Amino acid sequence: MEINKLSISGAWQTFSPIIEDHRGSLKETFSFSNNVEKTGLSFNVAQSIFTKSKKGVIRGIHYSLNPLSQWKWITCVSGSILDVVVDIRTGSPTFGLHEEVLLSDTNGMGILLQGNLGHAFQSLTENAVVVYNLSTEYTPEFEKSINPLDKLINIKWPILEQILSEKDNNSPTLQGQIQKFELPRI
Repeated sequence: MEINKLSISGAWQTFSPIIEDHRGSLKETFSFSNNVEKTGLSFNVAQSIFTKSKKGVIRGIHYSLNPLSQWKWITCVSGSILDVVVDIRTGSPTFGLHEEVLLSDTNGMGILLQGNLGHAFQSLTENAVVVYNLSTEYTPEFEKSINPLDKLINIKWPILEQILSEKDNNSPTLQGQIQKFELPRI
């Protein structure tokens, strides 16, 4: 497994080759020792969640204020998604910027995110399945969101017929979150 830094500090793109034979395929999605070696950070999986999304669904921009910090290791195991990392940390040199990575069941890519970054994705295929390995369990009182259509962040979602949850659609903008003092600080 390869782990390479993205332009936003605290975010890495992972790559695991997909091994195929007459039975099907195999892909490593998580490696504790490789993670420590490449990032210097210990990531223990406390919870694993998967989502299944219709084509055009946007989930996020989500982040956690968990005091233990909630790291995420994300992979797409069926279909494809446009995965987006957003730097929401006030004081960061890349504050407000985002980076996009295509994740699919055929390209071997994944994303590892530090606990204080925003995350979103759009399903590019019908019934895309995404697996999240989390370093802390989901705790609703720590979970926050920013509107994924925020013009300041300006993500160019490839599918124009977008499906959002009511929560994501009604989430505040990045500027609105700054005014509420609900963003992580560097």
